[in-house]
Amino acid sequence: MSFELHPQLAKDTTLIGHFPLCVALLHKDNAVPWVILVPKRANLKELHHLPMQEQQQFLLESQAVSQALEATFRPDKLNLGALGNMVPQLHIHHIARFQTDVAWPGPIWGNTQGELRNEAEQAEMLERIRNVLSLSSLFQKG
Repeated sequence: MSFELHPQLAKDTTLIGHFPLCVALLHKDNAVPWVILVPKRANLKELHHLPMQEQQQFLLESQAVSQALEATFRPDKLNLGALGNMVPQLHIHHIARFQTDVAWPGPIWGNTQGELRNEAEQAEMLERIRNVLSLSSLFQKG
């Protein structure tokens, strides 16, 4: 069975690009910069279900995303999370948090206004993140 992105993830995000293991997505919620990594493996629900070598690859890709978010947005904190309660497909959120954001200091889930970036704002944020990620030899634009 081949990899297919869960429809909810496709609806809520814009493609940033690809790493060897994961697809990188930019969440459309305008509350904060929010990147989601999804391993390109069919029927995967948990990170520990990946072989160890792929878990290590995930960590390299997660590091690249985390460093890109830090360099681009200078957040007060980075939140990483893999809930999967609503979308069972393994996806790991990388969220730049600020003391001034709508949900601070609480979790971002369920605590935003649910407002989406307009197309121009999404395109601008997408380009900023792609520019930094393109410095990584692992990343390929989508």
